[in-house]
Amino acid sequence: MSFYQCQKCKNVWQYSIKKCPLCFSVLEKNNGKEFKVIGVSKVSIPTLVHPKTPYFVLVLEDENRNRWTHKSLKEYKMGEKFDVKPIPGEKTVAVWRVKYDIPETIKTVVELIGGINVDQSSKILILPSLNLPKHPYFAENTSPQFLDGVIKFLIQSGANHKNIKIGAQSFNDLPIELSVQKSQLLKVCVKNKTEPLDLSKTNFVEKKQGNTTFEVSEEAFNNSLIINLPILKLDKKFGVKGASENTLKLLSKKSYTSLKYLYDYPKLIAEAEKVLPKSLTIAEGISIQKETGYTALLGLILASFNSLNIERVFAEITMKKDLPDYLKNIKIQDVPIAGRRIGELQYDVEKFY
Repeated sequence: MSFYQCQKCKNVWQYSIKKCPLCFSVLEKNNGKEFKVIGVSKVSIPTLVHPKTPYFVLVLEDENRNRWTHKSLKEYKMGEKFDVKPIPGEKTVAVWRVKYDIPETIKTVVELIGGINVDQSSKILILPSLNLPKHPYFAENTSPQFLDGVIKFLIQSGANHKNIKIGAQSFNDLPIELSVQKSQLLKVCVKNKTEPLDLSKTNFVEKKQGNTTFEVSEEAFNNSLIINLPILKLDKKFGVKGASENTLKLLSKKSYTSLKYLYDYPKLIAEAEKVLPKSLTIAEGISIQKETGYTALLGLILASFNSLNIERVFAEITMKKDLPDYLKNIKIQDVPIAGRRIGELQYDVEKFY
């Protein structure tokens, strides 16, 4: 949990604000490293958004005497130490709830899966979801706040903004320029002095997998880190969409269009993974699109080096029914989950929200 303390009047705020509302002095981040339980309440009555009972509402306190509440399926004793341990691994999915500080939550989920190493020389390609020219409140594309948060996280981790590219391309008949402007992602690039990149205008190289030839953008191989930055959606046909399909934007439109008729969706993803470089997926689950097209507020951020595992965990959290076979075949008990437990976040989004 992030806290901000005024250096003059010593008041503490949870909101990510720059100046104290009382004396207008600059605030400094005042995060703790050690947490203990100072209060426990057991809840046995379910509600629409908290269907799993019993659960426990904890009052936590850090060494700076900052206090906040936390929902937990595990019972704690008064005075007991509270910590969340990372589970490094390529199959691990980290899940955490964001309140006000998106960059801090992104840092948390990335550290929970083992972290990343970047410096001033690291070349980074970010692939946001950029599907249609729609405003951010439709939750069709990666939100500007989320892209901005990832860029801030990378710079705080040691990256140089000059070496960060934001790549996308259109696989439909609408120019990518329309989507990047209406989604407000172009403003984020300009604000952070990062380079927007139309992947369709880059050079493509042929990569063979068996009897299939993929045309892959050279940018996929010219960067030391690729961050897949999808916004997650609930979908009637695929259950959950966003995470795995977004990496296909590294293919040429010609290659993608022809291959989607040769392979069904899970086979295309599986074959493409064999020729594409490994990417880190940081998925936006803050405000998500339901099957109806309406949005629901979940307030979650997920991270993993396995995009299909992210979709499977997200389907479990939203209690998605009638999953396609390729997601059903991923047994949720076989997916290492770091951070929050599924039962702490789970409710039927389509039915109740």
